[in-house]
Amino acid sequence: MLQALLELLYPPACIACAKVMPVRAAFCETCDLAVERLPPARCRTCAEPGSFPRDICPRCRDLPPPFARACAPFAHEGPVARAIHRFKYEDHPELAPALAELLASESRQFLSQAPDLLVALPLHDRRFRERKYDQAQLLAGELARATGRQAPVGLLSRARETQRQVGLSESDRARNVAGAFSAAPSVAGRALLLVDDVLTTGATARAAADALLAAGATRVEVLTLARAFSLA
Repeated sequence: MLQALLELLYPPACIACAKVMPVRAAFCETCDLAVERLPPARCRTCAEPGSFPRDICPRCRDLPPPFARACAPFAHEGPVARAIHRFKYEDHPELAPALAELLASESRQFLSQAPDLLVALPLHDRRFRERKYDQAQLLAGELARATGRQAPVGLLSRARETQRQVGLSESDRARNVAGAFSAAPSVAGRALLLVDDVLTTGATARAAADALLAAGATRVEVLTLARAFSLA
C-alpha cells in the first residue's frame, strides 16, 4: 500500500525526458531506443572508444594513467547525456538511485572484479554550496547501497577550486586539475574505485588517482556512467 501511495504521489518518470510512465523504469520507450552503449572496441585502460593497436589508445600509450583501468557502460550521447545533465545541473538529486541502479546493472561484469571501497570525485566547497549537493557522492552512495559496498565521505577532497573542464583543450584540462585534489591518510593500503558521472579525456580522474596513490592507495580504478568520445 505504501509503494502504491508513493507511486500515486510520485509517478515513475523517464530520467531523461521526465515523461510519466505506467511502470517504473529508467527510460521511456522512446528514450530507451535511443540510448547508446559504449562500443566493444575501446581502450582497455581508459575505455576511450575506438580500435587501437594492442587495444591501447594513443593517450594511454604516450602517458599511461595512474589508474589501473576505467569503465563506462554508456556513450555520453542522447538520453544518457540528458539524464546526467538533469541530475548534475538542473537540481534533480532524486535521480541518483535510478542512475546508480542503471550503472550497477550495466557494469556488473566490471564490478565483479572492482574494489569494494568507492571514492566519489568531489566538488569544491564553493560549488557544493551553490549546487546544494554533490552529484558524484550521491551516485557513489547509491551505487554502494545497490552493490553492498562502502562509499565514505571525505576520502578525497578538492584542495583548490578549478575551472569547469567543459570547453577547455586537453592540455588546459590537465593544467586546470593538476594538484587539485587531496586524499585522506585512511586510503593508505586500500584499493579504491573512483566514481564520477562522465569520463572525457581522463584529466580529472588522473589527477584524483595521483592524489589517492600519493596518500598510499595500492590501486585505483575508475567507473563512470558515460564516456565521451575524446579522440578524433
